[in-house]
Amino acid sequence: MPRSSRSPGDPGAPLEDVAHNPRPRRIVQRGRNTSRTVEDTSSNMTWFTCFACSLRTQAQQVLFNTCRCKLLCQKLMEKTGILLLCAFGFWMFSIHLPSKMKVWQDDSINGPLQSLRLYQEKVRHHSGEIQDLRGSMNLLIAKLQEMEAMSDEQKVAQKIMKMIHGDYIEKPDFALKSTGASIDFEHTSATYNHEKAHSYWNWIQLWNYAQPPDVILEPNVTPGNCWAFEGNRGQVTIQLAQKVYLSNLTLQHIPKTISPSGSLDTAPKDFVIYGMEGSPKEEVFLGAFQFQPESIIQMFPLQNQPARAFGAVKVKISSNWGNPAFTCLYRVRVHGSVAPPGEQPHQNPYPERD
Repeated sequence: MPRSSRSPGDPGAPLEDVAHNPRPRRIVQRGRNTSRTVEDTSSNMTWFTCFACSLRTQAQQVLFNTCRCKLLCQKLMEKTGILLLCAFGFWMFSIHLPSKMKVWQDDSINGPLQSLRLYQEKVRHHSGEIQDLRGSMNLLIAKLQEMEAMSDEQKVAQKIMKMIHGDYIEKPDFALKSTGASIDFEHTSATYNHEKAHSYWNWIQLWNYAQPPDVILEPNVTPGNCWAFEGNRGQVTIQLAQKVYLSNLTLQHIPKTISPSGSLDTAPKDFVIYGMEGSPKEEVFLGAFQFQPESIIQMFPLQNQPARAFGAVKVKISSNWGNPAFTCLYRVRVHGSVAPPGEQPHQNPYPERD
């Protein structure tokens, strides 16, 4: 049988050929080893390439991150520098600002505030003066209107004289000493005796400057010309010249402007009026009142209803305006009518003076 044309290394060759030809087997083994080596080498190269690529990628990421960090650090440094510059500028501004503010306050605030305070004080002062002038003007206008309504020059002159004397009580006074009124000393408190009111010579008393109670029945109302009783409680009983249907009682005190002590603490405050009649004298309550010393002349209406005629009047004082030593009475007037109220009197008991 003819030999086959197959090569010894052909794997399809028969076994006997291979067995009889050992050299081709070695060649086959070497080829297999070579192919294995190439495969191993290619696999190693592939792994190395992947590793190199991963290293390059990581290096690129590191470089990228490093550049980004550098940019962030650079921006952070810029921001920090700006903040430091702002803080330094604010610090410098806060150091120099108080002095500037102080100068500005001194020049721009204190001056106008002081001027405003002075202006307010002037406004208050002038407001008080304007109020006083307004009150005086109102009184003057009222008096001028009354004078303009008068056609008789004599009445105008009488009105002016009354204004000058400050006595506006246009009622008859039945407690006037010159018309016959007197003091009932039995029902009147004792006069206050002060050492300064006595005159001595070698320890001998010559006279007493203290005024008696009947000084309150006279029109001379001047400082010191009053009747004083001890403490703040006392009474005085006025015996009228004739029986009178009582209607009003007037108290008068000196103004504070001419008071020697500069105060009105000796003026009476709370008091009660009684009408007295019969023997023993019967006391009839006619009213309780309070005297305000700011108004130097005050008239009080009496509660004489039904109307009765009385021959005497008691003024009982229960307090004064603060003086614990004594109380002063300057003038007491009693008003009313001889005839019963509602009836016209036949004649005027007091002739008019020219």
